[in-house]
Amino acid sequence: MPAHQLAPDIADDPGHSGHPGHSTRSAGPGDGDTAAVLEAERRHLAVSRAALRAMREHAQSLSSDAAGDWVSQQILQALLDQRVAALADHSGTPLFFGRLDRTGGDDLPGIIYVGRRHVHDERSRPLVIDWRAPVSRAFYQATPADPMGVELRRRFGYHGGDLTAYEDEPLTGGGVLAQSRILTEEIERPRSGPMRDIVATIQPDQDEIVRSELGGTVCVQGAPGTGKTAVGLHRAAYLLFTHREKLARSGVMIVGPNRAFLAYISSVLPALGEVKVDQTTVAGILGEYAAPEDPAAGTVKGDARMAPVLRRALWTHVVKPTEGLLFTKGVNRYRVADHEVREIVASLRGTTRYGPGRAALAQRLAHMVLVRMEQRGESPDDRVQDAVARSKPVKQLVDAVWPKLTPQQVLHRLFSDPAFLAAAAKDDLTADEQALLLWAKPAKSHRSAKWSAADGALMDELADLIERTPSLGHLVVDEAQDLSAMQLRALGRRCRTGSATVLGDLAQGTTPWSACSWTEVLTHLGFENGAVTELTLGFRVPREVLDYAARLLPDVAPGLAAPRSLRPGAGSLTVRRVPDLAASLPEAAREVLAREGSIGVIVPDASVAAVSASLAGLDHRVLGPDSVEEHRLLVVPASLAKGLEYDHVIVAEPADIVDAEPRGLARLYVVLTRAVTSLTVLHTRDLPPRLR
Repeated sequence: MPAHQLAPDIADDPGHSGHPGHSTRSAGPGDGDTAAVLEAERRHLAVSRAALRAMREHAQSLSSDAAGDWVSQQILQALLDQRVAALADHSGTPLFFGRLDRTGGDDLPGIIYVGRRHVHDERSRPLVIDWRAPVSRAFYQATPADPMGVELRRRFGYHGGDLTAYEDEPLTGGGVLAQSRILTEEIERPRSGPMRDIVATIQPDQDEIVRSELGGTVCVQGAPGTGKTAVGLHRAAYLLFTHREKLARSGVMIVGPNRAFLAYISSVLPALGEVKVDQTTVAGILGEYAAPEDPAAGTVKGDARMAPVLRRALWTHVVKPTEGLLFTKGVNRYRVADHEVREIVASLRGTTRYGPGRAALAQRLAHMVLVRMEQRGESPDDRVQDAVARSKPVKQLVDAVWPKLTPQQVLHRLFSDPAFLAAAAKDDLTADEQALLLWAKPAKSHRSAKWSAADGALMDELADLIERTPSLGHLVVDEAQDLSAMQLRALGRRCRTGSATVLGDLAQGTTPWSACSWTEVLTHLGFENGAVTELTLGFRVPREVLDYAARLLPDVAPGLAAPRSLRPGAGSLTVRRVPDLAASLPEAAREVLAREGSIGVIVPDASVAAVSASLAGLDHRVLGPDSVEEHRLLVVPASLAKGLEYDHVIVAEPADIVDAEPRGLARLYVVLTRAVTSLTVLHTRDLPPRLR
């Protein structure tokens, strides 16, 4: 049923307007008006779902045969496949979640439904408006003080995919809106499996971030439970909707801390109709290097001072020519003097990247030979110049003066040769820092070397010095506070336009090189002009749990404001000292298994196997770095907990989590803020002082 046909049914509902604040309705015995409204809304939902199916069937019926050649057919077919995937209807997900009764003044219907994607009928009349469309902004931003042309906002409650309730918010006549019950219930709804989209619950301050312009960098300092990750994902979806053609060419990339995190967020963008977004980790970009390394050495390698060291190490390989060029063609000989070769090398060195400079040297030498040919009355063309540039004499001279190099070759020499490292380091690294970088037992060659994760960022820096790194249209970086300066530089190179969304929480920094300020992070990314926005109001973590975890803030991030939660969460926190952890964990797990929702048992990394053994009588899984499996009861290593959420969290032995790493208190802060409904802390050892 088109939207305009639904209006009379709603107008007959005496409770749909005129009440201050909210009016939440669900059908019950004797409630005829409410039942009639719900029935009308359900009819519109059914018609909208049918229209979406028709849109998808139409997309499936289109053929790529109309394209002229095979390549064009393949490109067109890929676009059609993406269109079909984007029109998928998820039966358990509401097609629309809100409705706006508008005062008019434009060509749009007076009543519009706001949902995850646009849906129209066979006459192209809108049945559902995409939440990203400009007119939908009022659903998130309108207030009685600024109704934005809206008389009434209606929110819908769902159970599974069935519409079960509605709630009206009159926006005319002044007054103050009460807290939305449907909104609160949706935020608090237990869940298992991957992250859901928050499109129905986006708050005004989150919406401002989501709809920020494409050209700039937005940096979000988000306390636990403020939805910063979801905001970043929805911003990517919004930009793809608003700048579809531009971003389709240049691409959008989501960078997360590990694969378990990517699996957790994997369903958000597809649920919003966006299926062509790359989601990866820093290791996925820089290389899956995993050789063990002294943290002190890794800290030096991650420092921004390594950038000039690497530049000098690469360009040191370009040497001063000592001989000229002799090119022979038949009986003719053509010479380029040694001083001319030196002038060419000097003019190229430092003005271009290493790889193009090497290619330019060959062409410049070839050009000088052509000049000699022309001086003898010959008429060589470009083909002759290319042939000379590829000739053996030119290649030999270029290889001697400007050798071909790979990042691995340069790095292998740097870590194997103390004199070479000292020359490249100059005053940027101390003698002690250079000693940390040198290999105790150097690998015989770069091919046999075992590289660490920190080495991956150094090789990427060198690779960009050799050949320019391609740039993306937009970059979303989550947990950015944990990245080293060299890793941040690598990501910044992939987004030279400065169009980026940077997400994180300084209080959750757990690496030895964790950032102390967002100015520092943005500088290393190359986005110095980025705007920093702070989200401190939480919706996911109960207040009782958040306040408990926030006791650690003076130690882990003294400059940050304490986060606040809208949800009181009385009774959500249990802290229990137990005599035997192995005996108490199964009992605690059974208690929360009796409730609805997902469960994460977060433990020190070294205790994962023991805890899993103690839970042998319960159906559970262990979360690994590459886990994509969904399961209701998971044993989670503390190092993998960042960015994840569970309805119920059991934390085992906080003191061991703190002792496991230098920034252990920050790790514990992360662990304690993963709970959406309840947190149970079990310990045999004394808790950290601020938690006692």
